[in-house]
Amino acid sequence: MSLPNPGFDPNEIEKLKKELKASGRSYQLIPDDENSDEFVNFYFIGMFEGKEVVYDAALYTLRLHHASEVYELAEHEAAKKFPNFNGIQYEEDENGNLLPLSSEEEEVGWFITEMIMEIEEEETVKVQEFVDIDTHHDYGIGVDGALNVEFIDEKVIQKFIKEFNDDTLVLDETAYSFQSEEEDV
Repeated sequence: MSLPNPGFDPNEIEKLKKELKASGRSYQLIPDDENSDEFVNFYFIGMFEGKEVVYDAALYTLRLHHASEVYELAEHEAAKKFPNFNGIQYEEDENGNLLPLSSEEEEVGWFITEMIMEIEEEETVKVQEFVDIDTHHDYGIGVDGALNVEFIDEKVIQKFIKEFNDDTLVLDETAYSFQSEEEDV
């Protein structure tokens, strides 16, 4: 009989344990184009209701979480102002160069940029560290979390897994707001 969720399957867990042992790490990165120094998707093994399980974790910086929340709010404001707005679609030509946006998309883009600047300046959006658990995940148990760190590296991941598994993870309840970093041109 096969289990509906392979992340609970003892054979899957044993396979991942062997791979982790061979790599010398307590986690396995999930190949993902979105992995960066501010976001990492990985598997690790832990306990759930007295049994081993694979956790499918997405860990990101609080700054990235804030930027995402700010952008979502700015898009919401754009949808209220521009009734036909349903996202800006960037298209490429045959050489991979971005095609110019339509004048309406350009206007919406500028509006969103202005909204982001206003939201950040007024510190409308505040975020705090969190960890959400999804027990109805398609592979093991989903873990979604944001930490107030500059970047997500091996040290941060190892510490998170240890504290998560030891049930000693303490989250900072302070509400933070961030400003976009200006890029030097």
